Amino acid sequence: MAASHVLAIDQGTTSTRAILFDRHGRPVASAQQELPQHYPADGWVEHDPEAIWRDTLAVCRSVLARAGLAPAGVAAIGIANQRETTVLWEREGGKVLHNAIVWQDRRTAEACRALVRDGAEPQVRARTGLLLDPYFSATKLAWLLERIPGARVRAERGDLCFGTIDSFLLYRLTGGRVHATDATNAARTLLLDLATQRWDPGLLGLFDLPAALLPAVLDNDAHFGTTDPAWFGAAVPITGMAGDQQAAAFGQACFAPGMIKSTYGTGCFALMTLGATPRLSGHRLLTTLAWRLGGRATYALEGSIFVAGAALQWLRDGLGLIPDTPASEAHARAIDDTHGVYLVPAFTGLGAPYWDPDARGALLGLTRNTGVSQVVRAALEAVCFQTRDLMEAMAADAGQMPATLRVDGGMVGNDWLMQFLADTLAVPVERPMVTETTALGAACLAGLGAGVYGSMADLAAGWQCQRRFEPGMLESRRNRLYDGWRRAVARVREGVVTSV
Repeated sequence: MAASHVLAIDQGTTSTRAILFDRHGRPVASAQQELPQHYPADGWVEHDPEAIWRDTLAVCRSVLARAGLAPAGVAAIGIANQRETTVLWEREGGKVLHNAIVWQDRRTAEACRALVRDGAEPQVRARTGLLLDPYFSATKLAWLLERIPGARVRAERGDLCFGTIDSFLLYRLTGGRVHATDATNAARTLLLDLATQRWDPGLLGLFDLPAALLPAVLDNDAHFGTTDPAWFGAAVPITGMAGDQQAAAFGQACFAPGMIKSTYGTGCFALMTLGATPRLSGHRLLTTLAWRLGGRATYALEGSIFVAGAALQWLRDGLGLIPDTPASEAHARAIDDTHGVYLVPAFTGLGAPYWDPDARGALLGLTRNTGVSQVVRAALEAVCFQTRDLMEAMAADAGQMPATLRVDGGMVGNDWLMQFLADTLAVPVERPMVTETTALGAACLAGLGAGVYGSMADLAAGWQCQRRFEPGMLESRRNRLYDGWRRAVARVREGVVTSV
């Protein structure tokens, strides 16, 4: 059988998904498994890496079975992953030493504050494009080495491996033969120098981390290795890896400087392509790698929102207000306005452009007339207001608002939300034919690496818009609603939760 399909693994914060794509980039079959979240303390978030591994094998096998495809028909595997989430395991045998510390986790906030007080942030920002925040991997890894008995000594001997989820899955898929990561995930650790594209000894010293822990850093379309035949019945090449947001930007064909995509999943992440030259933000956005192909880096500005779809999951599972997330659209349509109700979903702090790890969520503006629909709609509106926060920061850095915003992720099937987003931004919103662009981007990178797909120009030409949402809200109303949002955020950051 000719190998003409690409298998994409999309390991996200709340689920693990596999999608099989054909040689034209069309999805053929998919499978998904929800991932349990663990909250051992206030602001702490963990995952069980063994559950992630079991789910990854299960969804991949399920997809091949549903498609009726033998492993020989898979030309390559691509991996996209939740970024920054930190795993520590034994080099020999692969035993995990602790639950994965998730990107949302805030346990190292004080360590970050101490480094800021010591004046380290300018150096870190200049070298990595990032800020000193618990979001990133370095302080998570340092925490693990300090808390696990004997871990530091073993790490210095080279007995342990550090990795983000991509690296952990690659290690397991290759039967422990490969300890590597891709450039985009490496760029989110606070340890990679953007200029040299190498692990930085000065940063390792700053965080007191031994270099022996670190994976090799490869291009996004590199040949990372082949799967152990025990997993799928044949050895399959792994020829593409990227952090989920970079994979989504690639799947959205945001190849030209100035193009922006925003992904709506657990959180919300907007990336604006910069091109071959990195540029530091003047508005507390991140400078990061978009991708690295053939040794040539493309950079991006990124705004990160920690809670988007996770707020709806909280309304569903924590409060029992909705039976499922699609029900949120009916609630939003049932009323004309929230009448001053705002939800600031700072459950694990606030991301860009605030970077406030101590902020906590609040529901403001409640009256006796507030009902379920107002609360649910406020959660959806918060996604749009947070996106405007990011877009205004990007526009300030770039000198103008984007002409359009390409969107993707699990939330974009909500037509009401997409229209309110266009209204809030005063920018047209474009939803693609394939909304699972994170998996598509991983497949495109792997397909390029394996020769299944042609060029980036071919991928750009194949991008199709399913629906375009044009802004229609009056400017006075748009600004009034956004002003209320900014007041609500200010009160959360001050620790005040009185009515707005």
